[in-house]
Amino acid sequence: MFGAEAHGFDLNPELHEADLATFERTHGVKLPSDYRAFLMSVGNGGAGPFYGVFPLGKVDDNFDLRDWGEGDIGVLSKTFPFDKEWNDLSTKPDDDLIDGDEAEYWKQMKAFDRTYWNVALINGSFPICHQGCALRILLVVSGDQAGYLWDDRRSEYGGIKPIRLADGSPATFSGWYREWLDRCLYSSKSAQS
Repeated sequence: MFGAEAHGFDLNPELHEADLATFERTHGVKLPSDYRAFLMSVGNGGAGPFYGVFPLGKVDDNFDLRDWGEGDIGVLSKTFPFDKEWNDLSTKPDDDLIDGDEAEYWKQMKAFDRTYWNVALINGSFPICHQGCALRILLVVSGDQAGYLWDDRRSEYGGIKPIRLADGSPATFSGWYREWLDRCLYSSKSAQS
């Protein structure tokens, strides 16, 4: 399975109710019940899709982990701003400009990046997994999309889009994790055949 070498199918120790209550109180949110149950009864991250599930409050730092820092999360208690796919590239400079006026290209690119990477675009969510190349999975905790997973593909200018399960329904943490477990079992059975 892709990414398994990073987590080795190991899970971190579970969190206690008090840890989750402190996190929720600190950030003014209520964690989705399925994710909360996972943290308390399965583990605080570890084995999971791609390179595994982040421990609560952690994010990828190359192939290591670190505490959330500036730019990793917005304000968790603010409403997640999207209900459909978003990818505003309207102010991104044309790549041909770099050949004609490199200084102007980088000036425009800097302005574009400030908008495209504005942390407010991920208010009400936090990263729970990375897929490599700075592509992350977000768990929404505030607003109408609370409890659903979104794909943050801005590092390849792919925007932010909802994740769908195999049946086309919006992905919840438990549905997403269960589909990964099913793929692991199917892959294991196929390898034995």
